[in-house]
Formats: sequence, C-alpha cells, structure tokens
Amino acid sequence: MIALSLAEIAAIVGGQPHDIPDQSVRVTGSVVYDSRAVEPGSLFAAFAGERVDGHDYAERAVAAGAVAVLATRPLGVPALVVDDVVQALGALAGAVVDRLGATTVALTGSAGKTSTKDLIAQLLCRLGPTVWPEGNLNNEIGLPVTALRAVEDTRFLVLEMGARYIGDIRYLTGLVPPRIGLVLNVGTAHIGEFGGREQIALAKGEMVESLPSAAEGGVAVLNADDPLVRAMSSRTKARVLLFGEAGEADVRAENVRLTGSGQPSFLLRTPSGCSDVTLRLYGEHHVSNALAAAAVAHELGMSVDEIAVALSEAGTLSRWRMEVTERADGVTIVNDAYNANPESMRAALRALVAMGGASRAAGGRTWAVLGPMAELGDDSLAEHDAVGRLAVRLNVSKLVAVGGREASWLQLGAYNEGSWGEESVHVSDARAAVDLLRSELRPGDVVLVKASRSAGLERVALALLENASEGEVAGR
Repeated sequence: MIALSLAEIAAIVGGQPHDIPDQSVRVTGSVVYDSRAVEPGSLFAAFAGERVDGHDYAERAVAAGAVAVLATRPLGVPALVVDDVVQALGALAGAVVDRLGATTVALTGSAGKTSTKDLIAQLLCRLGPTVWPEGNLNNEIGLPVTALRAVEDTRFLVLEMGARYIGDIRYLTGLVPPRIGLVLNVGTAHIGEFGGREQIALAKGEMVESLPSAAEGGVAVLNADDPLVRAMSSRTKARVLLFGEAGEADVRAENVRLTGSGQPSFLLRTPSGCSDVTLRLYGEHHVSNALAAAAVAHELGMSVDEIAVALSEAGTLSRWRMEVTERADGVTIVNDAYNANPESMRAALRALVAMGGASRAAGGRTWAVLGPMAELGDDSLAEHDAVGRLAVRLNVSKLVAVGGREASWLQLGAYNEGSWGEESVHVSDARAAVDLLRSELRPGDVVLVKASRSAGLERVALALLENASEGEVAGR
C-alpha cells in the first residue's frame, strides 16, 4: 500500500484512534487479515468470522510488526475503531486507488474468472508494474485487500469480481471503479441463489453499467459468443470491444485446434493484425479466456505479436486449476479441484479426453474423479446427471463419483447412459477414492480431479502426488 499515516487512514475510514501514541506513524506494509501474514509496517484488519474472530489475534499481529489494527472495539493495542471493518477496508481501498494513476481492469463471469485474470496479469506485466489478486480474492474483503497492494508505480490494477446476489458487483465497482470492464460468460454457477440465467446476466451486467462513458475512456469487453453477454452492450455508455470466435468479434480466434497433449492452438486476429498462438494451458475452453485477455491487452496498447508471444508463454498462477503433474511412473494428475460448476465440469471433461488421446493409443486410460457441484438449487439433480452422461458420451475410461447424494446422481447418469460395467463407480469419500486409484492406476493414465471447493477433493490429487516429487508440473 502507498504509505499513509494512521491519522490519514483514520480520516478516510472514519475511525477512532485507541492506544495510538503517535498518529503520524505510517503504514508502510501490506493490509492483511491473517495474523500469520503480518510483516513490519502492516495494517491488520480484524474480521469477526463465523468460526474465527480476528480481534482475538490483534496482540499477535502487533507483536509481529503491525502498526495498528482496524477493529470494531478497543483491544489494548494500537487500533483504529470503526463501526464496520469491511466497509472501512473498502473505503480505504477506494481512496488509495483514487490517488494513483493506475488503469483499473475488472472482470466477472460464471466460469473462467481466475484463469483469465492470471492471463491478463501475465500480459500486462509486460507493459508495466501490475497488481492482481492472489487466487480468487473477488469479494468484499478480497477485492479491497488486492487493491491495497497497489503502490505509487503501479500502472495496472486487475480485479476479479464475483457475485452471489444481485447488487454484489455494483457494490464492488463502487469501491474501486474500473475503466475497463470484462464479462466472460453467463452460466449456471450460483444458479440456486439467483434463480435463473437471466438473473445471473442481470447481476453480471452491473459491471458494464459501472463503466465511464466512451468519451471518458470507458471500455466494455464482451464475449461475442455468449448471447446474454453480448446483449449487455445496450446497458453501458462505454465503448464496446467484442472477443470470441464469432466473425464479428474485434478480437477473435480462427482455425482453433488442439495439440496432441490437449493444448489449444489458433490464429489470433485483432484490429492491428494477426499472429499464431499455442497455449501452455490445457483444454479448448481456455481459447475464450485467452481471447478475453488479448482484448484487454490490445486495448492497452500491446501489439498482436507481443500478445501472441505472451499468451504462448503464460502459465497457471493459481493453484488447483487444471494443474497438470506428470508422475515419475508416467501417470498424469490434473488437479482442477478448486471449484466446479456445470460449464467448467464439461470443459474439464473435454480437456481430459483431449489430453488422454495420445496415451489411450498406447494403452493409457482417462479417469474422471468427480465430486459435487454446489449451489445449483433445483437444477442440481439434472446437472449432476448430465455430467455423468457426458463422461460416457466422451468415452472417458473410468468415472469415480466421490461423495454423497450428488455423487450418486453423477454415477446414475453414467449408468443410464450405458456405463453398466466397471466404467463408473461411486465411493463415499476422498480416502476411498485414493485407495481405489492407488490400486488401479498404471503408466499412461490421465486422472482429472474436480469438484466444488466445499468438497475438498484436492486431497485426492495431493495424495496421489505424495510420492511424485520427481514429477514435472506443467504450466508453471
């Protein structure tokens, strides 16, 4: 964060100083909400969560070097006391970014946000100092924490914005208004909360409604291949830049194909020319993510050749998202267990099949180790059933459905589609899945592990890699 005195921060957030002998002391470190991440000069934000209250760690944070604590009550250590720590953090982020000359790029979408954010960051870093979220810090806490990492020389600030309800993105864009707003897609993630894709589109469209007008430099980057996203052009005063495979897209991919290992290759065409791209990422779904990143980079002055090189060299920055590791014994583990929704599940299955093409010719098999997709509401049974059926249609060698009711629906879908033998199995938990896989895997097999974050299915992938220290992590 840019260096501010405690007196300046108090004025911004409306905080009352307590136990602060010298308010001219400056916060020179990061703003953190985990006491283990405190460094000398930090400001520690004490949030009262459902299971842990950050106020209980205030003394530890100050002892570790925090200048003060942002809190809702006096704590006996230097503190700025506010009514609401979340709101105070947001106000501080907005004030800090407003003082900087950085260009703010914000993105949202039902799927692919984090992967696209990582690609945008790797492109913009070539143009100048760039700040972007670690992982998927995309809510009312994570977004301000990310924004507060910006310093005086930051040229680009990339922010990921998630939404569970109407108004969430409007709130986030109000904290740190973007100049460039990107909407990737409208899918079924959180459809249980929203009640339908049209409501999801209403929420995601709050991004483009927040943008400055075209005359003021506002740019809405929209997916030409998604009708609900493309229709958002009528909801913004910003200039619209379309990306996709549609012929009318300003930034588009032509001649899309997959390499033998399942990595997308295509001709990137922009208003300034065209160039060939071969991604290090796995799965055709990353073409759309790459085009979105390319559109942002093009808008900010990167040439098409520079974009193509940067995309071809970009890897995965966030963990457990199509994280590919080849074990020393020839088994490949694809850890995509950070989260899941019907769209990302289908994309991951297709990527698995593409990756397994060469290995199947040599006798290797494809394994889909799948867990529940959360927050689908009344659509949950149908969506899990559909994923199980798709695994069979794609000719995935083995389906392992892990968990309770939703997993049984996955396995039932596969069974009803024609998986009657040993091609699909339902196991109770991660441990049972690990035991099964350890006894069955053989060289050449490719294993996809994917579920919603709440399922914790990354434990399966990590267990299978415990003895794979000699493996090679691709895309890193």
